[in-house]
Amino acid sequence: MAMVILLLKAYLLFTIGLMVVYSLRHFVFTLNRLFGEQRLYYHDIIDSDLDTVSVLIPMHNEKKVAAHVIEQLLKTDYNMDKLEIIPINDFSQDGTKEILDVYAAQYSVVKPIHRYDGERGKPAALNEAIKKASGEVIIVFDADYLPPCGIIKDIAVCFKDPEVGAVMGRVVPVNTKTNLLTRLLDLERSGGYQVDQQARYNLGLMPQYGGTVGGFRRSVVAKLGYFNTKVLAEDTELTYRLSINGWKVLYANRAECYEEVPETWGVRARQIRRWSRGHNDVFFKYFLPVMKSPYLSLREKLDGMLLLIVYSVPVFLLLGLCCSLALFFFGEMQIVSGLGFLLFIGAYSTFGNFAPFYQVGTACFLDGTPQRILLLPLLIFNFFFNMWYISKGFADAVIDVITSRKTIWQKTERFRKGPVVKEYV
Repeated sequence: MAMVILLLKAYLLFTIGLMVVYSLRHFVFTLNRLFGEQRLYYHDIIDSDLDTVSVLIPMHNEKKVAAHVIEQLLKTDYNMDKLEIIPINDFSQDGTKEILDVYAAQYSVVKPIHRYDGERGKPAALNEAIKKASGEVIIVFDADYLPPCGIIKDIAVCFKDPEVGAVMGRVVPVNTKTNLLTRLLDLERSGGYQVDQQARYNLGLMPQYGGTVGGFRRSVVAKLGYFNTKVLAEDTELTYRLSINGWKVLYANRAECYEEVPETWGVRARQIRRWSRGHNDVFFKYFLPVMKSPYLSLREKLDGMLLLIVYSVPVFLLLGLCCSLALFFFGEMQIVSGLGFLLFIGAYSTFGNFAPFYQVGTACFLDGTPQRILLLPLLIFNFFFNMWYISKGFADAVIDVITSRKTIWQKTERFRKGPVVKEYV
């Protein structure tokens, strides 16, 4: 019994130490964004000889949004002679195919791919499109996104640097005013991109390619074996595959694109569980390769490891709560101490996209929307919600490793009704 109590106390100390590390990390990021110089990417470069770009848009039953994203891309200021738009109809049964065929008949730049055999899912769809694309620069948008007219040029110009393997832009919700959930997700996005991603880029750490509103070199991805169709977080896996092989991943804060975030808690639960499952799968696969990579500095490795386990942190916290409860019943923890631990992790973890309240608040300040700070106390609901569904995703990933079961891609439900919101585009 004494050994059990000792192990419980040791784990509790480990949990507190882990929270302190992440708190300091986020605090450093916050200070960097408030007082540090923002590192620019390549948007000031003027070059008339940009690469041919292939824009890929994976679609599965996207009738509600398919026309919107194509309409926006057709308004681009990029040279149409060096552009192709490839919507990928991935086993759709709702009329998506017919919509794409109408645009293909009207615009030669729109070249849809219809997939009705083979492996389904975003990684498989991207792999097929990459092999058929003519552009060296591949830019990906999810079907619900509304790209501004200048974003293709903002992303493509970064690849004039021969060391750049991938570029990530910023995601901004377009349906923020729908309900409380969409407003809280807007806070998450602000903290995650305006502070977390930009600070990692400023400090020479590891910005993350997010799978949409970003681009990569076709030849490099082909050389590395294309996307792994067994991983749900194909974007995170690409980030680490590029990094451990010596390629740069850039963050372009000015390259903003507008998305539709989930409008119901059920859809959000399935989304974040899928993210957690995929991200933790990458964690299991890339823990040692990151540490062994000769191309990463020590601080890049440390940041890469903290980024890898970020979807495991809620599991550690949940186990820490269980340990404190067990110690209380063993008579080894006073109720005041137990409540103190609970309040400590609650105060620390009142976060959005794994960013504490001060990081989200800083993002609101930098975005010039300080009124959103009034919603910060409500992020506590997101914390407990995220903790539960991220933990379920972690369990899914563990079972995947043990049983080698096949992962099934599940798209996020769309909610858009009516025309594109003009004020954003």
